[in-house]
Amino acid sequence: MSLLPKKKGKEQSALAQKTLWKSIKSNKVLLLMMIPGVIYFTVFCYGPMYGVVLAFKDFHITDGILGSPWAGLRYFEQAFRDPYFWKTVFNTLIISFAKLIVGFPAPIIFAILINEMVFPRFKKVVQTFAYLPHFMSWVILGGIFFSLLSINGPINSILEFFGMEKIMFMGSKEYFRGVLVLSDVWKSFGWGSVLYFAAIAGIDQEMFEASKMDGANKIQNIIYIILPAIFPVICINLILSLSGILNGGFDQVFNLYSESVYEVADIIDTYVYRLGLKNMQYSLSTAIGLFKSAIGLIMIVVVNFIVKKVGGKENALW
Repeated sequence: MSLLPKKKGKEQSALAQKTLWKSIKSNKVLLLMMIPGVIYFTVFCYGPMYGVVLAFKDFHITDGILGSPWAGLRYFEQAFRDPYFWKTVFNTLIISFAKLIVGFPAPIIFAILINEMVFPRFKKVVQTFAYLPHFMSWVILGGIFFSLLSINGPINSILEFFGMEKIMFMGSKEYFRGVLVLSDVWKSFGWGSVLYFAAIAGIDQEMFEASKMDGANKIQNIIYIILPAIFPVICINLILSLSGILNGGFDQVFNLYSESVYEVADIIDTYVYRLGLKNMQYSLSTAIGLFKSAIGLIMIVVVNFIVKKVGGKENALW
């Protein structure tokens, strides 16, 4: 009698293995397509995570990672006691939340407006011009914005024409954050609308026909049909956006800022860059980067929990 459970367990294990191999064979093309992505994340995301140990070591280049002595939480304490570190955290939060508030609704609104356009050719032209900035690096865009917003650039020439004073947009603490937010929205809103536009295209057209028969107007269609249909996509994008709230946009800030605006524009990523690559304080910069990653992990878990409670499990990531 004692052998029966073992026999049954072996049969279940054999059946599970058979089902697994059958599933692999039936999806072999999709699995092969996954290989480049798996290799990419393994090499560039999971492999470098070994370097996180630097945050807990008194690293010396001559000793290497394994040979350097352990430092415990010394570099975390050093970072938390540094007033300038908290200044960069504050700048990062201000810039990121401003980008989220202004930039998150922008692709949603754009996708809805594109969907309501009547002329297909004009729609394609608008979409093409909206997508174009996404494929331009911040090195190129930085040069463009420096030319446009310089003291003798076209923007200041227009202000001067209307009798207004010229503004040092790129060197002014008062205006620089606004430049960061608006330039980021301009670069990303077109590409960000692709997901929403695809979600809108998947809505059953019979719903619009039924609403038309009931006398619904465009605004009512948007409120009662389009927005509920794309709500799951909005929730997932919101979770991912809030999880990266401490990503102020290194490429953008690094190519646009200068010492004159460090006080309002220096974010965690640029601070870590200077500490690690310029000042060679590898352990301290790794500790700050690990702190930022930990906050991102906490944020994604918390926001996912809130979305699950408010919007339902089907709108959350897990």
